[in-house]
Amino acid sequence: MILYVFFHSLDDSISVSHSVFSLVLDVHTKHMDTVIKILATIEADNPGLEPLDLVIGLRKAAGIETPFIQNYFGPLSDDSRSTTLVLKPEISRLITSGIKHEVTGLGLEEGVVLTGDGFTVALTPLLLGLEAGLRSTSPRRVRGLYPLTLTNTLVRSFLHHSQSDPSTSSRVGTAGCWNSVKDPQEFTLSGVASLATDALVNGGMDGAILGKRLAETANSRPVKLSSFLKRYYNHQLTEAGLDSAPKLISQRRRTNFQKLVNLPLLRKQVARSLSTVQKLDKTIRQLKMEKKNMEEIVNQGLDEFIHAYIDCPPIVSRCMWEARPYKGTPTMLKLPLSYLYIHHTYEPSKPCLTFADCSRDMRSMQRYHQDSNGWDDIGYSFVAGSDGNIYEGRGWNWQGAHTKGYNSKGYGVSFIGDYTSSLPSKSAMDLVRNQLAKCATGGGRLVSNYIIHGHRQLVSTSCPGNAFYTEIRGWPNFREV
Repeated sequence: MILYVFFHSLDDSISVSHSVFSLVLDVHTKHMDTVIKILATIEADNPGLEPLDLVIGLRKAAGIETPFIQNYFGPLSDDSRSTTLVLKPEISRLITSGIKHEVTGLGLEEGVVLTGDGFTVALTPLLLGLEAGLRSTSPRRVRGLYPLTLTNTLVRSFLHHSQSDPSTSSRVGTAGCWNSVKDPQEFTLSGVASLATDALVNGGMDGAILGKRLAETANSRPVKLSSFLKRYYNHQLTEAGLDSAPKLISQRRRTNFQKLVNLPLLRKQVARSLSTVQKLDKTIRQLKMEKKNMEEIVNQGLDEFIHAYIDCPPIVSRCMWEARPYKGTPTMLKLPLSYLYIHHTYEPSKPCLTFADCSRDMRSMQRYHQDSNGWDDIGYSFVAGSDGNIYEGRGWNWQGAHTKGYNSKGYGVSFIGDYTSSLPSKSAMDLVRNQLAKCATGGGRLVSNYIIHGHRQLVSTSCPGNAFYTEIRGWPNFREV
């Protein structure tokens, strides 16, 4: 099926041209909102276009086709649904250059976009997951869903890392920073890129989650792909935060992925991908490694992936909330630590519900701590928002300024809001007491029998608020001084 965009009259030409002109203003802004607007424009210009035709057409226009993809979907040239989207040049250029994933020699990661929840997503694994779900006729068996979205990428990254200098590269999860969060145009990786960057993993998880949902709703699939993605990426939380939010939203990415792929299934899918990669990837065959060694390397890498993306919560890095530089030279902590100190910010007094609002609160606290208190940086080690994220303060390795006299002994974790007479959302509390604590103990940063104290137990203060202090006294690791 070939789709053309015609201008039937002067009025039509003006209308469509105005639509394209508005997109030109956003064409360099690499945000999921831009992608959704472009999809909506293509759908509007091509009435009756089915979601599967749109996804296949995008993949064809972007040149996304490998032997591994063909193993599951077949060649695009043989696909009866292969769609040629004839588009205005402005949109066409964005599709051909903005979807396919690539890491340049300068460390720029292409084919990625910033999402409203504060994380960066690669579009290729997302589209492949959507296509797998749309092609499926059975929710129980979605051909190629896991290998195309994630497990193939993980296997190749683990094996590639085994042949590299481990001190200069990572098995999984290379993160990065945008040139501007408000107007994201360039995403620069922090260090030597693994073959499974953070954006590829996020895009892979989203592709698997959404592909599975599309397969489960084969009889009631969305008419427009743009609307389906908009509901997932642009949901606005209410005052209850994630506690009352729908299940299928990007803020629940890690939770949904964990529920979708239990650990035995994930290991099984990774083992299958290893077998397929060995057959189809020449570079892997050239390694000439014994099968037993490959399996051991892949299992070690998978354990690292599970810790980073299932045990640990989503942590927004300093560059993503646009932190100021640290003043002076930070004092390094001697790990593992023995304590977790719980705070509330008091000011800001209201819980933050979006990445944008929580980032603004982080910047406000950092300004106050540096400019008014004269501290080197924001005092807290980490801060919990009500948007589903943990925000990096001084982080795992730098000593904080949160609990006077005890900063070298534990991490200071604060919850945004005043919890004198109310509690943080359950989801925010779970992020800290379950996921962040597990992340710390599993990563060797906190001892397994760590102790939780409220700020007021060690310093003359009402922090973390009467209501919240009463709550944490019931947490398993809480101890009296």
